[in-house]
Amino acid sequence: MGEVVACIARLSAAIPNFMWRVQAGFPSPAEDYLENPLDFNELLIAHPAATFAVRVTGDSMQDVGIFPGDIAVVDRAITALDGSIVLGVLNGEFTLKRYRQKGRAVWLEAANPAYAPIVINEDHEFEVWGVVRHAIRRL
Repeated sequence: MGEVVACIARLSAAIPNFMWRVQAGFPSPAEDYLENPLDFNELLIAHPAATFAVRVTGDSMQDVGIFPGDIAVVDRAITALDGSIVLGVLNGEFTLKRYRQKGRAVWLEAANPAYAPIVINEDHEFEVWGVVRHAIRRL
């Protein structure tokens, strides 16, 4: 379950942003199409005081495109709804899973058929720490 290995500090950075989409084909001159700089804080963070990042380990969320080594951007200001991908604490360990709720029933669902759903009951200590808003991967 320990799928979170580190918290990442918030950094401020802006990079050039071009106003057109790029095909993986013939290169073209880009300077004529330069827009305002792109600020990743603005792009990825809706609630700065409640947002943090964690590095993911494990393969339980691979079918939704979250892989080991990815950085998950987590927002604690968002309420988890049925279907949200959440960072939770289950019995003292962090885990990244899809949050499911139907009536009073709550369970955590992996996005990998190798892992069974985890039904949350009175025997579990469980808390949602936040909703995953983005996953960032280095190629």
